[in-house]
Amino acid sequence: MSSEELQRKTSINIQEKANLIWSIADKLVGVYKPHEYGNVILPMCVLKRFEDTLAPTKEMVVKMNEDLDKKGISVKKGFLESAAKQKFYNVSPFTFEKLLADADNIKDNFESYLNHFSDNVLDIMMRMDFDKEIKKLADNDRLYIVIKEFCTEKAYLGADQVSSVDMGYVFEELVRKFSESYDEQAGAHFTARDIIYLMAELLVGEDEKKLSEEGITASIYDMAMGTSQMLGCLSERFYQIDPEAEITCYGQELNNQTFGIAKADMLIKGGNADNMRQGDTLGSDQFGGYKFDYIISNPPFGIEWKTSEKAVKDEHDLGDAGRFEPGLPAIGDGQMLFMLNGIAKLKDEGRMAIIQNGSSLFKGDAGSGESNIRGYLLEHDWLEAIVQLPTDLFYNTGIATYVWIITKNKSEDRIGKVQLIDASKCFEKRRKPLGNKRVEITDACRNLIMTAYRDFTNWTYTEGELVVESKVKDVEDFKYSKLFINRPLKLRYEDLQIPEDAKLKPADRELLETIIKAHAEYLGNHPVSDFALFSMLKQQKIKTTQAQVKVVRQYLGTRDASYPEVHKKPLETAGSDYEWDSELADTEIIPWEQDIAEYLDKNVHPYAPDFSVDESKTKIGYEIPFTREFYKYVPLAKSEDIFAQLKELEEKEADLMNKILGGEA
Repeated sequence: MSSEELQRKTSINIQEKANLIWSIADKLVGVYKPHEYGNVILPMCVLKRFEDTLAPTKEMVVKMNEDLDKKGISVKKGFLESAAKQKFYNVSPFTFEKLLADADNIKDNFESYLNHFSDNVLDIMMRMDFDKEIKKLADNDRLYIVIKEFCTEKAYLGADQVSSVDMGYVFEELVRKFSESYDEQAGAHFTARDIIYLMAELLVGEDEKKLSEEGITASIYDMAMGTSQMLGCLSERFYQIDPEAEITCYGQELNNQTFGIAKADMLIKGGNADNMRQGDTLGSDQFGGYKFDYIISNPPFGIEWKTSEKAVKDEHDLGDAGRFEPGLPAIGDGQMLFMLNGIAKLKDEGRMAIIQNGSSLFKGDAGSGESNIRGYLLEHDWLEAIVQLPTDLFYNTGIATYVWIITKNKSEDRIGKVQLIDASKCFEKRRKPLGNKRVEITDACRNLIMTAYRDFTNWTYTEGELVVESKVKDVEDFKYSKLFINRPLKLRYEDLQIPEDAKLKPADRELLETIIKAHAEYLGNHPVSDFALFSMLKQQKIKTTQAQVKVVRQYLGTRDASYPEVHKKPLETAGSDYEWDSELADTEIIPWEQDIAEYLDKNVHPYAPDFSVDESKTKIGYEIPFTREFYKYVPLAKSEDIFAQLKELEEKEADLMNKILGGEA
């Protein structure tokens, strides 16, 4: 079965289950607001999945527990897990069905049922804050109804019929619906399967044959795992290559509910649920000292990291001992911090696929945190490729997004190179939008993108209406020098008067009035240079401090390029520095491979022969001008064509108005 067919099948399963569970949420109307439904429905889904998965061994577990009690054995965990054939269990005699038999005591019985789960399940429920919802449901006569609705045949959620990946997407669909009901970041935790498949394929890269022959033993990590679907899909891809693969998953998530779902999923899959950890990845890293073979992640972008500011800055100050040494981005967007976190946790031959929005490509001037982070990646030659995805691909946003492929062990032919792949026109429209998701990356799309990636050349690939363009650039193509250009101030003094809006100290105003009078008396109000004016003041013993020199120039001088340069010390021109004109200050961005002297001689000197470079301010910057690399000029329409279109529209409008007003057509 192709991934596209699997996705289609999964989508059907998702919709059927999600719609059913969403209908259960309707039973909460009046007690809960729509955006609060998830507080009940998501934990109940988790519980029901545990319940259904444990059903085949439930009686054996209960009996085993009774036997152990009779024998006085208090350490039961291993025995009960063995009986359950899972890494979790429930020793309560109650099931969802049995709870319904005693409606009058359903609250107490349900709490008893819940408390008899293994500690790892109880931890999940605690983190999802479900205990406080039980009383509210019972007090409002909703607990019985909700449990009953989950007992229908269609509500079966056992792992034998509903795969881990499918269940994950059911959860994600519910999270999306609950979020949208409150206009929150709908789908913030939901990266669609078609995107993840592409990321997984890019992570496999050119190594599928090698991985198949040598076998796969890999650790994979998602630093913003949501419900852990990226980990699940990447594992799925590795098992396709090597059915005997040994995959160990690790993930961190901040949100209580989605973390609980992720941990529950790992328990049901038989993995190490302790590897699913809760907390703020930026401010409270739960995997300090860990290194991973593969990292796959879609961290939040456009979200400020102010709540983690102290911890992040403290770690930045640790230098190369911390995760954020290269630089700190603007406080309003922490996505590049997640990228640095991933880089810090990659093994020497590790690979990372991480989604970023467009700002990571260009935001930040030379010397800024963002620029320095890009520089860190490029100077180490760890950036392998960037793939632009189509817009309208995500459930919660329609903006342009990019997959960055980062590796610490590039293949020989990719050393010193970065591949840019524009796949923004490689998509197929969905028959029905889901949130903001109107398009998807089908098998054909992904195959075309991967062909471009593997060819690693400058070429445009087409298949029908699908288009993918690839460009291979040198690392230094994204590096530049930012020079600060100064030009000397040139002033003349003529028709001197103090501006009406001048805000002056009394002593300065008195000085200016004295100078105006002296200029008229001794220079006859003739236009003079800066040197001439201050020479006259010296002769007349009119003293000015260096601070007052600036006041004189600001309020009495007029810029005039035909006059001599102004010096910082007006009467010490020989060897004295120029006073630079702030209005003429400029910068030049010079590509790294460009000879600076030649550039200045060609592009600056002809227009400003008196320029000077302030070398103390020169900075090195890094930018990836993705859009500019793939820009195609589209000629403007001819004016006569535009007028013709406007005339046609006017005629149509007039015809429509005639019809509306009852006139002749």
